[in-house]
Amino acid sequence: MEETYSKPPGIRVMERAKKSNLSFKTYQGIVLIVTFLAYTSYHATRKTTSIVKSALDPQSPDVGLKFPWQRRNTTYDQNQSSKLSWMLKDGWVPFNGVDGTAMLGELDVSFLFVYAMGMYFSGHVGDRMDLRIFLTVGMVGTGVFTALFGVGYWANVHIFYYYLIVQMMAGLFQSTGWPSVVAVVGNWFGKKKRGLIMGIWNAHTSIGNITGSLVASLLLKYGWGWSMVVPGTLIAVVGVVVFLFLPVNPESVGANKDEDEVFSPRKVGDEVTEPFLRSDREEESAVGFIEAWKIPGVAPFAFCLFFAKLVAYTFLYWLPFYISHTGMLNCSLLYQYFIAPY
Repeated sequence: MEETYSKPPGIRVMERAKKSNLSFKTYQGIVLIVTFLAYTSYHATRKTTSIVKSALDPQSPDVGLKFPWQRRNTTYDQNQSSKLSWMLKDGWVPFNGVDGTAMLGELDVSFLFVYAMGMYFSGHVGDRMDLRIFLTVGMVGTGVFTALFGVGYWANVHIFYYYLIVQMMAGLFQSTGWPSVVAVVGNWFGKKKRGLIMGIWNAHTSIGNITGSLVASLLLKYGWGWSMVVPGTLIAVVGVVVFLFLPVNPESVGANKDEDEVFSPRKVGDEVTEPFLRSDREEESAVGFIEAWKIPGVAPFAFCLFFAKLVAYTFLYWLPFYISHTGMLNCSLLYQYFIAPY
């Protein structure tokens, strides 16, 4: 039995206003814009944590990753804290203690572990339900838990496990983004322009990181909670836009497939150009985990992406924190040895 999808409410409104179906190219433009905004907002909320770290733990010298049972019960050296008090605030308990940096590292490890595990299950779930609804739930959930992290600022929450659980839940909902947007774009674009389209469209990663950094940095002076709540609210709003306007595939809006080469393979030289992704009519069941690894190019791409992400997330999560700490330490040493004696 063929799987059917209802048209997004926003698409129905536009069609009623125009009294005719939009062209295939117009739908492709809508898909690119909406998915671009969606994943930009995912990365914007993902970037905020690295900015907030400098406010949570502005002075802690401990950089080793420790488990809860390995933490020391000693308090942070008050003399060392006072040396930097003229430049920095006191931070946020429990992250401003002697194990503050280790705690922040645990937040990152937990977030990325749940995110990685969630990617596997999100891919399977996304293949079996309406991607528009799945993506909307993921974005709204991401917004809620990102905002809940910031709510701890006004609620005066100083319990480490509150922030740990919130970050893990945020990572789980964040994992819905990439499998969903790639699948939707794949439904609308074929091999002929895939490199150009994906090259331009994939700029959402950098733009999202830049946007998240700017928003979080500008709001940090009003309280670190705002740096989490505002991006969380924005991704939830974009999630509503996704629900209203995103056409998952041509069948969902009755678009004419014949207007694009994606559904009409043709021979070019000695090679046959096939669809980027097969349509729902051609695929009766979702691809399994083992079958996915057997697809040519999947394994090399996975390993290449592993090392690329290893470097990218090191800079993404720790570079602002590292610069703020080393910069403040150098200023402190200059003050201590060259200014204070005089």
